[in-house]
Amino acid sequence: MPLIQPFKALRPASGRAAEIIAPPYDVLSSVEARARAAGKPWSFLHISKPEIDLPAGTDLYSPAVYAKAAENLQKMLDAGVIARDEQPCYYVYRIVMGSHVQTGFVAAASVIEYDNNRIKRHEFTRPDKEDDRVRQIEALNAQTGPVFLAYPAAPAIDDILAATVTGTPDADATADDGIRHTLWVIRDAATIAAISKHFEALPALYIADGHHRSAAASRVAAARRSANHHHTGDEPYNYFLSVIFPDHALKILDYNRVVCDLNGLSKEELIARISQAYTVQAVPSQHKPTVYGEVGMYLPGQWYKLNIKPELIPADPVARLDVSLLTEHVLTPVLGIADLRRDKRIDFVGGIRGLPELEKRVNSGEMAVAFAMFATTMHDLMSVADSGQVMPPKSTWFEPKLADGMASHVID
Repeated sequence: MPLIQPFKALRPASGRAAEIIAPPYDVLSSVEARARAAGKPWSFLHISKPEIDLPAGTDLYSPAVYAKAAENLQKMLDAGVIARDEQPCYYVYRIVMGSHVQTGFVAAASVIEYDNNRIKRHEFTRPDKEDDRVRQIEALNAQTGPVFLAYPAAPAIDDILAATVTGTPDADATADDGIRHTLWVIRDAATIAAISKHFEALPALYIADGHHRSAAASRVAAARRSANHHHTGDEPYNYFLSVIFPDHALKILDYNRVVCDLNGLSKEELIARISQAYTVQAVPSQHKPTVYGEVGMYLPGQWYKLNIKPELIPADPVARLDVSLLTEHVLTPVLGIADLRRDKRIDFVGGIRGLPELEKRVNSGEMAVAFAMFATTMHDLMSVADSGQVMPPKSTWFEPKLADGMASHVID
């Protein structure tokens, strides 16, 4: 099956994108979503977070929630706020956050190639989160949350992106967080064929974000394949909504750690224990790591620079990650945190919040120590995926986020 293919996107009607686009469903709480959607009847949050239109306290996984999402989607269709393209197209999607610009293709990616690990993953998924996405897809008969993919070096694909964005966009909207989202529709048959050909020549695509969405799409496809006695492989359910960016364009921020106590140690004892694996140097101000193997540590009123001792860096692509080294040499043996997924003593802070957030949480007394990490690179991510392994929890924080509502994929 083709690695990707064009599709008939369900997308905002002309001039309506600014009313519709919304942050991804998983970055806002229900309370935050309710506030963001107030006075915005066409916000995509009414589809991606439909509990906001039900009584407060409604179970997020109640059948009523998924039914409300389907009802709200139909209302938008009936009102003509969104519409489906009449022919399969590719789309170019650009996001601008400050000085950072990234441009990629919106396409339908192959479930079979995902199942065969040509579309490579690097995280474990949680069954409950998969179940939620399966129910959402089935209720809507559509995938509304795109999977964020990356493609390795491919100058010919980059050239098509560059040529497309010189034209007039079909949608252009700045979200309430100041991030600009722009979409161009590619209808030309020759260009569509060239895009498909160039992607087919790639060895793999890599999931940057959206592991639960892709896993859910695979489950829905398997169920429909089994139930369809006339299955051909060409049905839309065999593909999932994706936005595919060149790996060199992506921005991964640090994913930092904060711990609520020192595991019974004094500050001096903590530093002594850490010094067995890292060199420790007090610094006069905030320290954001600038090189691999470096960590910034904050204790009340004081920052430190930590550098891993070179002989402790292994060759394994997972074990050599900065987040793995910190766990192996500090979090587990010194602070007693064995399970980063379940231990309530540790929390994680996305780099978009900056180092002041780490200071705030320690200075308030909520946390006892903070660790500022060097950001994982795309090379790291792809090396882990190529090795067939998975990254530790909370290893990557991608910014900017894709908007929900810019394009959706109907699967019947």
